[in-house]
Amino acid sequence: MVLLHVKRGDESQFLLQAPGSTELEELTVQVARVYNGRLKVQRLCSEMEELAEHGIFLPPNMQGLTDDQIEELKLKDEWGERCVPSGGAVFKKDDIGRRNGQAPNEKMKQVLKKTIEEAKAIISKKQVEAGVCVTMEMVKDALDQLRGAVMIVYPMGLPPYDPIRMEFENKEDLSGTQAGLNVIKESEAQLWWAAKELRRTKKLSDYVGKNEKTKIIAKIQQRGQGAPAREPIISSEEQKQLMLFYHRRQEELKRLEENDDDACLNSPWADNTALKRHFHGVKDIKWRPR
Repeated sequence: MVLLHVKRGDESQFLLQAPGSTELEELTVQVARVYNGRLKVQRLCSEMEELAEHGIFLPPNMQGLTDDQIEELKLKDEWGERCVPSGGAVFKKDDIGRRNGQAPNEKMKQVLKKTIEEAKAIISKKQVEAGVCVTMEMVKDALDQLRGAVMIVYPMGLPPYDPIRMEFENKEDLSGTQAGLNVIKESEAQLWWAAKELRRTKKLSDYVGKNEKTKIIAKIQQRGQGAPAREPIISSEEQKQLMLFYHRRQEELKRLEENDDDACLNSPWADNTALKRHFHGVKDIKWRPR
């Protein structure tokens, strides 16, 4: 199995294994799905952290309004009365004005937070350092865990306009957001390796050979963005070590220049009569009384 270290730009994303005989059309779609799936889990975790702190989303026509404005316009949050968290709600106002402030109690909050941490660990970039490959099954498992936690805390469900429910139903609207710019459509995804585009009409082995133990760094790009930057010759950590070595060497040379040039003549190895005294047996003779 060829090991792919997938990156977006210079940032590590995840590891993926694939046979060398894999069609690049299939592999590119697989990489794009895992990449987009990880982004989906990250978006859900971010929104669920807010859900645990401030409750469900307000209706779009009530977001950002003060209590006085809501009362003046006679607006009512009908879904807020239905979607009550298990064990009752604790009021915690959302300063941004996006959520209704009816947060879950401490026990239910911990259920959400624990699940969020577990889901983050599954798709974490630290999996690269641990040598763990991320698959679409792992991404789906993380999504199922998050969905289950929401159902436990909110058995009546979430409002149809809540971004968490929209993510679960694949109805999210990311247009005009930074999150939307990060998503790469499967049909527009491209893989690059060694400054070459891995064309979808070929197989992986056409580029990396038939050695199944090969490891490559593949970069995922949106079509039309051009070739990604080449990998640096040395890593940032190696560069730091190299700079530290040269700094120490420079300091050592500086100290040698400051020393007197004749100071070495006082050293035992510089005594030109040492051999003669050694054979005469008069080495290390002290004339002074002890």
